Amino acid sequence: MANAEHSGRPAGVLAAGTVGPATARLRAARLGLWLAAAILAIRQIAVVLGTPKGERLTDLETWVGPHGVLHVEGSLYESTRFTGTPFSGLVLKPLTRSAEQALGWGWTFGTLLLVVLLGLVAARALPKPVSRRTSLIAAPVAICLLMLSLPVRNAFWLGQTSIIPVLLVLLGCLAVRGERAGGLLIGVAAAFQPTVLLFAPLLWFTGRRRAAAWLGATFATCTALAWAAMPSDSHTYWVHHLAGVGLGGRADDLANQSLHGALLRLGLSGPLEIVLFLAVGSAVAGLGLRRAVRYARDGQLLLAVAVTGCAAVVVAPTAWQHQLLWVLLAVVGRVGRRASDRLVWPVAVVLVMTLPAKMILPNMTFLHPLRDNVVLLAAIAAATAVPFLSRTSPYYRSPLPTEYAPAVPARWKHIPLLPFLRRVLGRPNLLLELLLIRVTYAAYSQVRLAATGGTISGGRERAERHGEQILSLERALGIDIERAVNHAVVKIDWLRQFFDFYYTSFHFVVPLTVLGVLCWRRPVDYRWARSTLGLTTLLALVGFWLYPLAPPRLMPDHGIIDTVHGVQDFSQPDYGTLTALTNQYAAMPSLHFGWSLWCGVVIAIVAPKAWMKALGLLHPFFTLSAIVATGNHWVLDAAGGALVVGAGFGLAYVFQGPRAREAKPVAAVDTQRQPDPEKTPSG
Repeated sequence: MANAEHSGRPAGVLAAGTVGPATARLRAARLGLWLAAAILAIRQIAVVLGTPKGERLTDLETWVGPHGVLHVEGSLYESTRFTGTPFSGLVLKPLTRSAEQALGWGWTFGTLLLVVLLGLVAARALPKPVSRRTSLIAAPVAICLLMLSLPVRNAFWLGQTSIIPVLLVLLGCLAVRGERAGGLLIGVAAAFQPTVLLFAPLLWFTGRRRAAAWLGATFATCTALAWAAMPSDSHTYWVHHLAGVGLGGRADDLANQSLHGALLRLGLSGPLEIVLFLAVGSAVAGLGLRRAVRYARDGQLLLAVAVTGCAAVVVAPTAWQHQLLWVLLAVVGRVGRRASDRLVWPVAVVLVMTLPAKMILPNMTFLHPLRDNVVLLAAIAAATAVPFLSRTSPYYRSPLPTEYAPAVPARWKHIPLLPFLRRVLGRPNLLLELLLIRVTYAAYSQVRLAATGGTISGGRERAERHGEQILSLERALGIDIERAVNHAVVKIDWLRQFFDFYYTSFHFVVPLTVLGVLCWRRPVDYRWARSTLGLTTLLALVGFWLYPLAPPRLMPDHGIIDTVHGVQDFSQPDYGTLTALTNQYAAMPSLHFGWSLWCGVVIAIVAPKAWMKALGLLHPFFTLSAIVATGNHWVLDAAGGALVVGAGFGLAYVFQGPRAREAKPVAAVDTQRQPDPEKTPSG
């Protein structure tokens, strides 16, 4: 796949162009990605096998435990943890013998091999032509994404077989030759997961009618064999539980990301829910299959498989987390005419499939329906709405290029250190920015909390010892004003209320407002400001981790009054709704002051009028007054905040060079250009 034919360039040109630093960097990147895939695989195996028996491979216990499939004399479904079809119970019995003898080792390493094979098959199925760079890194990237995805991690942890049907479908559709072999493989997959039958219409309408017939015949044969061998279990699964509904947990559980589960979570039940499920499910399946057929005819067969799989997730009665790999496969679709928009869809898919929903969306009541069904919504979008580009589109291989601001000469020779991080002129994609900001903040919150052992009270003794050190240093410098300012403000009601309000309200509002205005009006400055803020926050996290510090209000022997939260019981503190989620000992450096100083500096630099600059600089002054008056920070915390802000601006300068001051592109781009017929890929 890495030859000149696939790249669309003559072999001689390719050979001449691949000698030199570019080839060396590409090979180094490929080696690094394979190393990352190996590390992820080793870590996954170590986590599973390092967990005490009884806590790992819990679903595998339904096979190998004392009352599992290997030993059961009655029904497979006496334990509701077993959710497979009767055919899977019939076929996998002998395979689990080794798992029983090896206590999960054989099963875990077998799962790893299946994941690697799945990644290799998906990488080889990318639509042609494929560039040399893509062909070299596609396999390790695919395996890394699979290892990081929640469905694969759950399959490892639970000891599930959900990877097998996906792999069989990919092999049947993309790898094996002959319609009979393809139909047989997909039919066996359908015997494991009945919603795979949705691939029969895809095969039929794309001209592979023999494969569709073999799929149906194989599924019917496997199901009939299981019915003959286990009639009672087959009746339980297909009739009593309606293809598995109710097995493995409540259908309205958050882990069930099917349309049926979502409707139940919304409070619908009975005939109304059934009618809505059938109507909406049929519409999604019909539209998804229509789109899948179109992409298959367009030469994007892997995308067609992914779209069909996403439709199958929606219409399944139950789609547990380990069964949702189809959504991850949809990452191969290309969306957007501009090069700067190409990352939006893959980033969204990767975030949805690798992070818990609570990290993607805030924990707000009105967002719960969206957060609880985020994977389902991604599947519906992939099946019905996302405008994947056709290979015949002129933008498929040649999106509108990104415009860059001219480089500003630096004072030092080797600045910038990372010249490829050029200043982009165009406005960033808002959805991508919101996703990145949200996930970055969630990661920041987790690291901040983990800095003291994952609890608000963790490391209290060490934090108080550091507090005494800070107070001693301030006394030596003559700046220990916290207690005096705090008690003076407490005596003036309106002033205390003002500082309490300023402390609790402006910390997030002002930075987000600054970012929003820059994003809309001055995108070049937005990216510069966003980079400095990110570097500042990253440096602050290092400070939280290395030097947990008790703020003045949490030093019980110094008489500081907590004006925001009131007097605290240190055995059961109450800091509002974020009590269990906020590390109260992340005081050095003060990001309250750091972020406010960042706002003031950015406004002072980019604001066009003097009064705007002055107003911007008032914000860090009021914030400094508020954090000291309310007892939330030491004066030296603010000094630490100023230090990390300065370092953030400095690192941005070192990495990217001086801020771009001209909003003029390096080279004008004709956004209304006509496609070049010679470069337009054939369908």
